[in-house]
Amino acid sequence: MYLVFKRLADIMVSGMALLILAPLLIPIMIGLKLTGEGYIWYKQERVGYKNQPFLIWKFATMLLNSPNMKGGIMTTKKDPRITPMGGFLRKSKINELPQLINIFKGDMSVVGPRPVMQKSFEAYPQDVQAVIYNVKPGLTGIGSIIFRDEEELITQVKNSGQDPWEFYANKIYPFKGEVEKWYQAHESFLVDIKIIIITAWVILNPTSEIVYSWFRDLPKRPF
Repeated sequence: MYLVFKRLADIMVSGMALLILAPLLIPIMIGLKLTGEGYIWYKQERVGYKNQPFLIWKFATMLLNSPNMKGGIMTTKKDPRITPMGGFLRKSKINELPQLINIFKGDMSVVGPRPVMQKSFEAYPQDVQAVIYNVKPGLTGIGSIIFRDEEELITQVKNSGQDPWEFYANKIYPFKGEVEKWYQAHESFLVDIKIIIITAWVILNPTSEIVYSWFRDLPKRPF
């Protein structure tokens, strides 16, 4: 029953949000069309439910050819490939709002592990790869709350002379896998509501550690 209710809630929430946010989304679309390289949507193949690929929707925030430019698939703070509107859209997380379309279609849920590219998926330990997408990927999730400062963290690693990809593979992804397994073990309507509230809170209060107050048995971030 929980899964049926969650799907119905996803349809209702994403549909209503698209209607309510239309006055915000339309001006952003116009602004993106008139700035940067003039394209609005960023669509990329990601690993989704049961490890099947799907196309994720975002507002375009980086140059179209950025994956083939210096920096590759990793984005750092003040990355020169970010478009004029991109910095604000990324910091405010508004660039993620088109994923409401993915949620409405059924590719994603409001809450779940963030969908990643195949290369990033392969950086997860094997035991994590086997289970992480036994639930639908989400617009927000426990891993994305804990690593909301990921771009800044990667920038610090890069500036220290370390290999950012090695840091991802050896530090970030193993821990993300552990917290997403924690989510699956505790998945419920109440937990999902708490994650949505915490997501909104940490966007406004980026340094808050409220997630550990609300989920006391959540694995602590080691760095």
